[in-house]
Amino acid sequence: MSRRLTRHRRPLLATLAAFAVLTGTAAAAPAAPRTSPVGATPLATLDDTYYQGALGKTGTQLKSALHSIISVQTKISYSQVWDALKDTDQDPANPSNVILLYTGRSEPKSDSGGSAGQWNREHVWAKSHGDFGTSTGPGTDIHHLRPEDVTVNSVRGNKDFDNGGSAVSGAPGNYTDSDSFEPRDAVKGDVARMILYMAVRYEGDDAFADLEPNDKVNNGSAPNIGRLSVLKQWSQEDPPDTFEQRRNDVIFDQYQHNRNPFIDHPEWVEAIW
Repeated sequence: MSRRLTRHRRPLLATLAAFAVLTGTAAAAPAAPRTSPVGATPLATLDDTYYQGALGKTGTQLKSALHSIISVQTKISYSQVWDALKDTDQDPANPSNVILLYTGRSEPKSDSGGSAGQWNREHVWAKSHGDFGTSTGPGTDIHHLRPEDVTVNSVRGNKDFDNGGSAVSGAPGNYTDSDSFEPRDAVKGDVARMILYMAVRYEGDDAFADLEPNDKVNNGSAPNIGRLSVLKQWSQEDPPDTFEQRRNDVIFDQYQHNRNPFIDHPEWVEAIW
C-alpha cells in the first residue's frame, strides 16, 4: 500500500477529547460536550430515555444494549433515500443544496442522478461488504448513506478505509490507492462513526450478515470493513460537529426514529473497541 506523509493539524477540541480517552478509562470518560442544533433533544434527556438501558455498560454488554436500542427503527425504501438525503444533508447556508460527503461541495438538491457532475447515493459501508446490495435494511439505512459526486463515489468504490494513497481528482483532501480510501479531514470522524454504527446495528439476527470492522484492507465481499485502528483514530481526531449532530436528529425525528449512538456518545467507540 502506498503511503503519503500526513501532518494532522487537530482542532483543540479534538486534541482534548483524545487526551481524555488516553488518560482515563473509556467507561469513566465523560461525554464530549454536545452543542446541539436548535430544537434538538438534549443529551441528558436522551440518556434518561433512549439510552437508559446502555448507561454504565462497556464492551460486549454495551454493544449488545445499543444493538437492542437502535434496532427499533422505521425502514425506508431505496427510492425514498433520495428525498431523505435532501433533508439530512441539507447545506445550512443554502437550503436548496446538499453538502457532498467527500468533496464537501454544495450541490443543488435537484442535480441528483448518475451522470458526471451530479450526486448519487454513497454507501459508506460498501454494500458488497456483506452482499446486502440495496435491500431494505442495511442497503437503505440513511445513517451510512450520503450524497456524493458520482465520479468520486466510483473512485471510492468498495474500498476499505485507511490512510495513504494519491490525491483524488476533484476531491481535495481525499486520497486513494488500490485497496483503500482516505476521506478529507473534516469528515474522517463522520465516516468512522457511520461504520461503527453499522457494526452495532447489523449483528446477523435479521437475515443480513453480521457486519464487523477489522484491522485489514482488501476485505472484498466479506462482511467486514477496515481499518479499525485507523477508524478509531479518526473518530478521536474529528469529533461530532453541529452538521453531524443535526443529521442524527433529522434521521431520528423524521425518518428512521433511531440514532447513531457514537455521535451522541463518541466515548463509546473506545468503550466497545
